[in-house]
Amino acid sequence: MNKNAGFTLIEVLIAMIVLAVGLLGLAGLQATSLRNNLSAYNRSQATQMAYDLIDRMRANVAGIATYTTGTASAKANCKNITGCSPVEMATNDLYEWTCALAGGCENNTPPIAATLPGGQGIVCLDSTPNDGTSAAIANCDGAGNTYVIKIWWDDDRSGTASRQFVTSFTL
Repeated sequence: MNKNAGFTLIEVLIAMIVLAVGLLGLAGLQATSLRNNLSAYNRSQATQMAYDLIDRMRANVAGIATYTTGTASAKANCKNITGCSPVEMATNDLYEWTCALAGGCENNTPPIAATLPGGQGIVCLDSTPNDGTSAAIANCDGAGNTYVIKIWWDDDRSGTASRQFVTSFTL
């Protein structure tokens, strides 16, 4: 008879350690996957927000200059085009877009939730669109006839909007 048949306690412990290391690796892989999935979701939301504003600008060509120079403010009678001038429509479009980006606009009941964490955005004329570090430092030169929409958000939850999406178009 062979007394050494079967597993010893040392072999079982080594197998458990190998299994534990493998499971820890899978947990780390899942955490990375979730983080990258959220980042991809935020990029798609930024893309959708940019194209939403582009569509609004193309629908309101008469008020196009207001999108780059106007301030965002809510206009109560601008839910449809009757009783709303192109300039008022543009300022209302900017207001709704800004609210959707950053969330929490006080005139909305219930308040709009932020589409992007720490979302900021700007519309400008810019001959060099891929610059700027935030909406405050957008580096828009105001030259040319290319409209640029720049969106920033806090992708890594560090407290600063470091991720940028830029799209440009001409009318």
